Amino acid sequence: MAREVIKVTAGLAGLAVGLSGCGGGDSARGADGPPRDGGTLRVVGSSDVEHLDTASVASVGAYGLSRTYARTLFGSRASNEFSETVPVQADVAARIPTRENGDISKDGRTYTVRLRKGVQWNTRPVRPVTAHDFVRGLQRLCNPASPSASKGYFTSTLKGMDDFCRGFGGVDAADPAAIARYQREHAVEGVEAKDDETLVFRLERPASDFLNLLALPSTAAAPQEYDRYVPDGRDFRQHTISDGPYQIAEYRPGLSYLLTRNPAWRPESDPLRERHVEKIQITLGQDSAEAVQRQLEQGSADLAWDQPVPTQDVSRLRDDPRFAIRDTPSNSPYLVFNTRSPNNGGALGDREVRRALEYAVDRSALIKIVGGPSVAEPLHTVIPPGNAGYAPADRYPTPGESGDPAKCRELLGKAKHPRLTLKFPYRTNSVHKLIAQSIAQNLAACGVKAELSPDTGGSFYSSTIGTPAKAQEGVWDIAAPGWTPDWYGNNGRSIIQPLFDGRTYGPNSTNYGGYDNFQVNGLIDSALTAPDPARAAGYWQLADQKIMEDAAIVPLLDRAHTIFRSDRVRGAVFLPTAASYDYTRLWLAG
Repeated sequence: MAREVIKVTAGLAGLAVGLSGCGGGDSARGADGPPRDGGTLRVVGSSDVEHLDTASVASVGAYGLSRTYARTLFGSRASNEFSETVPVQADVAARIPTRENGDISKDGRTYTVRLRKGVQWNTRPVRPVTAHDFVRGLQRLCNPASPSASKGYFTSTLKGMDDFCRGFGGVDAADPAAIARYQREHAVEGVEAKDDETLVFRLERPASDFLNLLALPSTAAAPQEYDRYVPDGRDFRQHTISDGPYQIAEYRPGLSYLLTRNPAWRPESDPLRERHVEKIQITLGQDSAEAVQRQLEQGSADLAWDQPVPTQDVSRLRDDPRFAIRDTPSNSPYLVFNTRSPNNGGALGDREVRRALEYAVDRSALIKIVGGPSVAEPLHTVIPPGNAGYAPADRYPTPGESGDPAKCRELLGKAKHPRLTLKFPYRTNSVHKLIAQSIAQNLAACGVKAELSPDTGGSFYSSTIGTPAKAQEGVWDIAAPGWTPDWYGNNGRSIIQPLFDGRTYGPNSTNYGGYDNFQVNGLIDSALTAPDPARAAGYWQLADQKIMEDAAIVPLLDRAHTIFRSDRVRGAVFLPTAASYDYTRLWLAG
């Protein structure tokens, strides 16, 4: 997704439609007739987002929500044709930088980005979004209070970003004045606001995916008012400011959001979003996917927030025009080992123990749980099909994808850990409880006891598995998170680097298990400095092989997203990285 309004890369071109998809592209949207304005979109679901501050958003739910109120230099266009969502598009940037138009230097290390006019904050009085706001947004990626999981993308790319972040880490995380002062008094060498409407980026080395990085929600512009609050803190979450079509009018943590129209937004300034519904009401705390589905079918709600269609309803809804299976090539879920856990004598730090547990899982049972082979396929690599660096492999094969408990027990015995007790927190929304129970049964067949515990309130990522101190205390041993790439196309670094670069391990890191292998770190560096995407893909593939050799995780499923909309919803177009329809482009029937 880098370079100009680009072509799909070789890694994606072979995808086509990897899993069975329903519905067409924007032509399906056109079939709904001209958009109608007004009404309240009612969205219902389970858990709050882990982070509301754009600097630290890291989940598909937060991606979909932040798109309504926070804009980036570049972005992607929602579509029901997967390939149409891949190319980088201009958002606040006036155009896509290329060598041909002079906005990328001949050596590929300097990017000039010019801002479009008419993008405004909903402040009083209204004021323009400037290049300085984007500089502030990038600086906030490595704030000490809630650092971004994406910061590794930039410390390895932008000149001076690593030094800036190292210094920032020493600032008092509870003092917003000290945080703001550090930002004012220190600059990132590679990020410059030449004037209010021009940004200049200087890279350590050419990066063919740099525009993809600038499309991440975490790089959104940040107004000067954000300097008043601890990043992503309680006060911050009550004072978000918008430059998108909607604004957060009311936020009740863990309970609800009310989004209303942003009066400062102008449609002619926004090439990616529209605005049709009057309000968006998001109601949380509904953990039952079945209850959510009933509301959608009965018309008391319009979209699910974080619940796919219940498995038992997939076949019944197959021919319902309100139902769709949308492509989201992903590693979702996967089983991660806490390699830092002191439990069981530090057994999960032993590669041979982890290799034994690779044989435990019955993927065929998991496929049934999520909806069958039209929804998911077994996955045995870190990188899923349709992503840069993917190559089919199965280092730990089992008969019929159903696990091999005898092999698991044999290898645990050889590793001198025949009996393990593993703490296993799980998410409560969707089918995650059923997945955890299935895996626990598989482990029991290996002689391993899994102690299941529900993790509610949106704390699974932000607190339980995303906090190194809890990992090192042994609060958890195994978990089943999911990973949807931050972008598609030229996206090798969007999987391997955030999940397995040992140098990025720390608060809010997505390297949940604390995996650290100097060979993998070196392959990451080689991929990032490769002269072209094809060469980079080779290094990502080698890193994948090494990670699986070390059994850092157990890949489980490459899973599509099942989605349903109420009778009222029209013009629904999909955002794969948000696993949702674009709230800004749909409308409601009268």
